[in-house]
Amino acid sequence: MNETAIRYRNMITRGLYRGVLKPIFFSHDPEAVHDAMTKAGVTLGKYKIGKVATSTLFSYHNSALEQNLLGIQFKNPMGLSAGFDKNAELTDILPTVGFGFAEVGSVTGNYCAGNPSPRLWRLPKSQGLVVYYGLKNDGCDSISKKLTGKTFDIPIGVSVAMTNCTENINIKSAVLDYAKAFRTMEPVAQYLTVNISCPNTVGGQPFIVPHNLDYLLDIIDEIPTSKPIFVKLSPDMNNEKLDAVLDVVMKHRVQGIICTNLTKKRDPQKIKEEHTPTLGGISGKVVQESADDMLKSVYKKTKGKYILVGSGGVFTAEDAYKKIKLGASLIQIITGMVFEGPQVISEINQGLVALLERDGFNHISQAIGIDNQ
Repeated sequence: MNETAIRYRNMITRGLYRGVLKPIFFSHDPEAVHDAMTKAGVTLGKYKIGKVATSTLFSYHNSALEQNLLGIQFKNPMGLSAGFDKNAELTDILPTVGFGFAEVGSVTGNYCAGNPSPRLWRLPKSQGLVVYYGLKNDGCDSISKKLTGKTFDIPIGVSVAMTNCTENINIKSAVLDYAKAFRTMEPVAQYLTVNISCPNTVGGQPFIVPHNLDYLLDIIDEIPTSKPIFVKLSPDMNNEKLDAVLDVVMKHRVQGIICTNLTKKRDPQKIKEEHTPTLGGISGKVVQESADDMLKSVYKKTKGKYILVGSGGVFTAEDAYKKIKLGASLIQIITGMVFEGPQVISEINQGLVALLERDGFNHISQAIGIDNQ
């Protein structure tokens, strides 16, 4: 399918989503819609006809977007962020939606029911989601068993975290929980992310405290692996806290940094709704500026030492390209797909190729960090 045909295909699919499906979805409870879409994705991924049909609707490929990073081959830079496919149920269908990679979880050491419902809200005026799931997942033993022996068409990373429970207010207990999840998921992951920035746990975010993070990464360092390790940061850290966290990260076996997780800040200049849930972290456009600022800071402070992943507020190719020019080699998305439709992955990838050509680049690697020298 040529570029023009793909562009028209995406326009038609976008119109169908925005004109028909999105109004239906947005009239129902967001968690119920998410669960229904997950079930649909699982069903489509079971059958060749489902995967072929999905690929016909959404796939896009251009060699200008291919990268080999940390020994992993990425067909394009667009990835699904952790938090959507909590229990690794969608690994068969996600490649056909056009993703270049996906990150499942966060996966914890034990089963976690998460926080009580309601725990997911839309902010349609602000183009964001308020998320209060609290690391809901089936636990590392169950999820690892599900993935063992499978082959994947795209790189599958695993985000690991501590089980959301009162026992893990104790730092030693929390570290052992992380270590169990890491050790159990390591054989089935192509990379692993240590999620230190979930804003929705009973113990808060103890591992953005430098000495706690140092303790955690000391234990992770002891687990044998050749897989790349990423750390996922909170957008709510000031420069002093960010510097302290990066100082710790640089001492350990970490190859990548994800900028960023959800924000807990309720900035009235960014939130247009009159009433916003006080619980949970916020995604989408509400966190975009903070995420971009942190990405810019991390790239400058680390001088290109790490593979950076830009996440937060990506709705268009221009949003993704800005993060790439600030230093991101890869991009993650959830909220933009919820608001714009699944064809947005193809739209962004095709748009990135056009933006690269506009700026005289032959390959995405030439644009990484050019606005942040």
